[in-house]
Amino acid sequence: MQLVVARIGRAHGIKGEVTVEVRTDEPELRLAPGAVLLTDPAPTGPLTIETGRVHSGRLLLRFEGVRDRTGAEALRNTLLIAEIDPAELPEEEDEYYDHQLMDLDVVTKDGTEIGRITEISHLPSQDLFIVERADGSEVLIPFVEAIVIEIDLVEQRAVIDPPPGLIDDQAADDGTAPDDAAPDEAADGSSASNRDES
Repeated sequence: MQLVVARIGRAHGIKGEVTVEVRTDEPELRLAPGAVLLTDPAPTGPLTIETGRVHSGRLLLRFEGVRDRTGAEALRNTLLIAEIDPAELPEEEDEYYDHQLMDLDVVTKDGTEIGRITEISHLPSQDLFIVERADGSEVLIPFVEAIVIEIDLVEQRAVIDPPPGLIDDQAADDGTAPDDAAPDEAADGSSASNRDES
C-alpha cells in the first residue's frame, strides 16, 4: 500500500535543503532520516532522507546525493510516497489511514443510509468525507468527533449524527431535495480527535 506523505516545495538555502508540505499525521515516522521514499514522478526517486529539521514552522529535508540549490530546485513539486503494510494501523486510537475509510457505508445513528465514502478531502482545519448518495449526488461530511460518532471497520461503516441541515441543505444545493433549513454553525470549524492520515 502506498501513501503520499509530502510534497516537495522550494529549495531552502544553497546546501540542498527543500521545504516540504507535510501530508501525514506521522511525519516523525514517515519523514525521518534514513527513510527511503518513492516519488511521483517515479524517475525522480527513490529518495533517501539524509537530514530533517524544522525552521520557522516548516519542515526542511535534505536527501542523499542532493548537495546544492540546483539539485533541490529540480525536486520541486515532487510527491513523496511511503510504502506501508496494508494491515498497519496509525499509532493513535482514533486515527485512520485514508484506505481504511474509503468505500465505507455512511449511515445515521438511527440506521438511515446516506451513501458511500468515495474521497477524503484534507483541509487545513479538518478533513471531509465526500459521500456519494444512491442518486449520484454528493454530500460533504466533516470528519469531526461531534458528527462522525463511530468508525466500524469490521462492519465497514461510518455512523454519523449530522446537525440539522447538514444533509438536507446539501441535497437542496444539488437540486435533489428542497429544504429551507439553515446549516448548523457548529458543523464548521469543530476540532476532532479522530483524524485520518493522508
